[in-house]
Amino acid sequence: LQSHGYHVLHAECGHDALLISEQYEGQIDLLLTDVVMPHMNGRQLSEELLSQRPGTPVLYMSGYADSNILRRGKLPPGMAFLSKPFTVEELIKRVRRLLEH
Repeated sequence: LQSHGYHVLHAECGHDALLISEQYEGQIDLLLTDVVMPHMNGRQLSEELLSQRPGTPVLYMSGYADSNILRRGKLPPGMAFLSKPFTVEELIKRVRRLLEH
C-alpha cells in the first residue's frame, strides 16, 4: 500500500491498532484487518475502532474460505472481504473502491 502512495499505520495486533487509533490525530480512511487474529478477531477490532471513528470503512481479509467465515459468524453478510492469497493489484483495487464511497 505504501508503494502505491497510501500512508499506512501498522499494528502488530488488535490492541495495538486501537492504541494507535486513540493516539493518532489524523483521519483514518480505512481499516484493513485480518479476520482471524490472536486475542481479538477482526470483527471485534472493527467494532471497537468504529466506536472511536464512526464511518471508517473496513476491509477484512482471510485465508479461510469466505463461506466458512460467514457461517461461523465471524463477519456479518455484505462486509468488504478479500480472500487470501491476493495480488497487490487486487488489494489496491479493493482499497480504492472502498475509499471512493
